[in-house]
Amino acid sequence: IRTCLLPAFSEKMVRMAVLGDALKTMLNAEKAGKRQVLIRPVSKVVIKFLKLMQKKNYIGDFEFVDDRRGGKIVIELLGRINKCGVISPRFDVGVNQYEKVVSNLLPSRQFGYIVVTTIYGIIDHERARRKHTGGKILGFFY
Repeated sequence: IRTCLLPAFSEKMVRMAVLGDALKTMLNAEKAGKRQVLIRPVSKVVIKFLKLMQKKNYIGDFEFVDDRRGGKIVIELLGRINKCGVISPRFDVGVNQYEKVVSNLLPSRQFGYIVVTTIYGIIDHERARRKHTGGKILGFFY
């Protein structure tokens, strides 16, 4: 009888879509009428996305808590988010394609933002159009 001994290695679950999980958690808490929400783990992209949402007055203050793992963020909700989400895969969008993308993703041209990562950083589609630059679509909120 032959036995095969495999080396024991620990399989660790890895979270693949950190931004998507954060936005979904925030949207669920918003729909449930919560005033605060705890998001974990956190990445630099999530923080920049939240700063953009805060600048556009969709969320209140948020506080980063470093737990020496993935980190946590406590976000104050204002009740203004109708929908937010991530676009995966991160499609390229050129300067002349913003109008088409806005009509596909947002309910109206009057409100809502598409978040794009460009050479100028993570910015909304209006600022990207003003700077005349393309990029990759991260997500949206309205």
